Amino acid sequence: MAKKMRAVQVPKAKGPLELVEREIPEPKPGWVRVKVEACGICHSDTLVKDGLWPGIQYPRIPGHEVIGVIDAVGPDVPDWKSGQRVGVGWHASNCGHCDPCRRGDFFACQVELLTTGISFDGGYAEYMVAPAKALASVPDNLNSVEDAPLMCAGITTFNALRNSGARAGDLVGVLGIGGLGHLGVQFAAKMGFNTVAIARGKDKEPLAKKLGAQHYIDSQSSDPAAELNKLGGAKVVIATVTNADAMAAVLGGLGPNGTLIVIGAAGPVSVDPVLLITGQRSLKGWYSGTSIDSQDTLKFSASNGVQSMNEIYPLERATEAYDRMMSGKARFRVVLQIGAKR
Repeated sequence: MAKKMRAVQVPKAKGPLELVEREIPEPKPGWVRVKVEACGICHSDTLVKDGLWPGIQYPRIPGHEVIGVIDAVGPDVPDWKSGQRVGVGWHASNCGHCDPCRRGDFFACQVELLTTGISFDGGYAEYMVAPAKALASVPDNLNSVEDAPLMCAGITTFNALRNSGARAGDLVGVLGIGGLGHLGVQFAAKMGFNTVAIARGKDKEPLAKKLGAQHYIDSQSSDPAAELNKLGGAKVVIATVTNADAMAAVLGGLGPNGTLIVIGAAGPVSVDPVLLITGQRSLKGWYSGTSIDSQDTLKFSASNGVQSMNEIYPLERATEAYDRMMSGKARFRVVLQIGAKR
């Protein structure tokens, strides 16, 4: 096997994405090496590009929406072997013994919280190494290039919805039909929720209905909270947008004990406490999930036909692909095709 690989790295905070040649990494104990087939480009990659995450060591290869094949296994990895298709997502590892981990709150690990593409090199490369804890098995009927975004955008929306407290038949809103929202609408509909898509402009309604929404609210021409109340009030609204005002505008459309779950990063959200008190409404955030949550996301998607809508670029066009993602004009995720398409 060749000793070199192509990779796209960020040399320093606020530095450019640069295509380089690197040594192919070797897996240490408890880790595996993955031959990358595809890696999605996520808005969270700006944390690496712009140096917004404390303690990043540069140069760093971004990327945490990875699907590929294990091609080498380090010592002390009993459950994985070469040739297995795997995904690697945002949450890579946690210590398992601090108080939050012992309570099952792995996202709050205080000792060894590892994030793919931030704590160690990610998937903008032909090969990467990852902790065995980070691996999710990929169903045979999923396509690596088409489904790589399920490893972040997918798990985040799927996991938030299935942990939202909503039950089949409940009115559930998805705010925004972008990179996260177009998956959120599909998941909500497939889970049996009475799904409402909320977005700006009448032109998005046909897509929302195609994705499975039973209702569509154009927030440009009507008050989304009032429209949700006409439908009985939402049990849950998943906010996938990056606009704090849009989030605040739907809060009054929650039914009694309803919850607005924020998964899109935005500025400070202005909240009327009267709305929270009078309806016992709540506002909370949601972290993506661990590798088993990713695996559940992949299985559900494979069984129910949930698919990401992507624009595909080769690795050598990573800068163009990243800029396309940042422009907000991509329909809807951007993916680097690195290895063989399957």
